[in-house]
Amino acid sequence: MNLTPELSRQALAARGFRGFVPFRDLPVSDVPAGHGVYVVIRMAVSPPSFLSSSPAGHLKGRNPSVAPCKLADAWVDGATVVYVGKAEGRNGLRQRLTEYRRHGTGQRAGHWGGRYIWQLADSDTLVVAWRPTAHASKAEQALLDEFKIIYHDALPFANLRNSTRNR
Repeated sequence: MNLTPELSRQALAARGFRGFVPFRDLPVSDVPAGHGVYVVIRMAVSPPSFLSSSPAGHLKGRNPSVAPCKLADAWVDGATVVYVGKAEGRNGLRQRLTEYRRHGTGQRAGHWGGRYIWQLADSDTLVVAWRPTAHASKAEQALLDEFKIIYHDALPFANLRNSTRNR
């Protein structure tokens, strides 16, 4: 297995990330209500398969589906972290992750970022972990910067902002 130690599940746990639960278990998980940063992890390191259309909910009339070839272009070989997000402002971790989970099940929810994960054929096996912090934006950016260093300026698969890839 070729896991990058800096962003492995074990390394993230050592940094204070908790949870590591599938999205379906979030309603019964002890997700904190305050600000924080979260990661979505795909434990498999094998190449993914993509669904032709997303099961995620539409938001403001926008279809979340992306062409599988575009998803393949966004894929980062060897990375297990597929999305890094933050919860701040009026939305704490519990509310933000609830919205993300609901979006993936096709329900109306205000979470458009990270939507690529729902087109992974094995999205039901993804796990989410969180770390409370009052400085969520800084923590998110630090994780994205670290990822970019490790993976030669690429962003995690479902992070679309500040990306150097062609969109």
